[in-house]
Amino acid sequence: MIRFLVVFVALLLGFASPSLADGRWPLTVTDAMGRSVTIKAKPKAILLGSGFNLIALSLIDPDPVSLLAGWSGDMKGDNPEIYTDFVEKFPKLADVPIIGNGTGEGLSMETILTLNADLAIMANWQAETELGKRAMEYMESTGVPVVVVDFNSDALRNTPDNMRLLGRILERDEQANAFADFYEQHLKTITDRVAAHPEPGPTVLMDAFPNPDRCCYAYGVGGLGEFIAITGSRNIADKNLPRQGGTVSSEFLIGADPEVYIATASPGGTYSVFSVGPGVDPEEARRTLGEAVKNPILANLKGVQEGRVHGLWNFFNAVPLNILAAEAFAHWLRPDIFADVDPDDSLKEINERFAAVPFRGAYWISLK
Repeated sequence: MIRFLVVFVALLLGFASPSLADGRWPLTVTDAMGRSVTIKAKPKAILLGSGFNLIALSLIDPDPVSLLAGWSGDMKGDNPEIYTDFVEKFPKLADVPIIGNGTGEGLSMETILTLNADLAIMANWQAETELGKRAMEYMESTGVPVVVVDFNSDALRNTPDNMRLLGRILERDEQANAFADFYEQHLKTITDRVAAHPEPGPTVLMDAFPNPDRCCYAYGVGGLGEFIAITGSRNIADKNLPRQGGTVSSEFLIGADPEVYIATASPGGTYSVFSVGPGVDPEEARRTLGEAVKNPILANLKGVQEGRVHGLWNFFNAVPLNILAAEAFAHWLRPDIFADVDPDDSLKEINERFAAVPFRGAYWISLK
């Protein structure tokens, strides 16, 4: 009889769902803001406060759209090309309810209440707004736990940890750990070489969404600005602006005369004359980058005069693909020590090993 019971229990465990078998539920995690969050069971109906976080899910789950109860429309609105690629692979995405505009201040509580979600994922910049905080409190009061992720404010440290966090929540640990390991190995290549070559790199202006009739919004030391410093190069705005950046005067730029110019933008020239990112042809990206530096102030900078002009997708500051931006910066700014670092090769590997929807287009470009 005892032997029968042992066999019976073993069979039950063998046929139990992975969620029950690994014993992780209920699961308590610490999110990117240091908040302790308890999730009762494996999420099956997730709300995305930022649509861009679908990219993070798609790197660790082969069918990320099946997890969604609702999402914000920021990725769809800002980068329709990448949205189209996702809809082509997962047609049901077109029917997922829109819950907000991605700012954290435009979440529709009425819509959220009807969706029977079991988890909400918000980006750190949303959670830091007053209305974003109220939205989080509201969702938690209705029994929906909220996890905050950060691929922006301290990306180099937070991205691998946040991917492992999502993997733990979604029971995709192996895939999440593999991506985090990939990220850390590629980052280590950069930091180790810079440590071995401590001589300073060039001075850099990183200009967000350039236009010929105005100049310029410079990145500070936060977000993508962090990727200048890890190469040993010098951001001309590192001591003059808030962490996230801000507007700089023409007098300041002329005085700083940066040795390298880097622009950021999105596809289609929605906010800028420069078009770069998902679905953009390299020739379009190169041509429009050339248009951007015809601005009289930019045209006379040392970096532009010497042809050290580059550009990349602005929304690297919202997704775990930001390691590709780090490699592009390394290759552009320190070609003497990073000639063999190629973000094109890294993107190919990401598409082959991780991406549920392959990423296509000119995500970075050089004028020459």
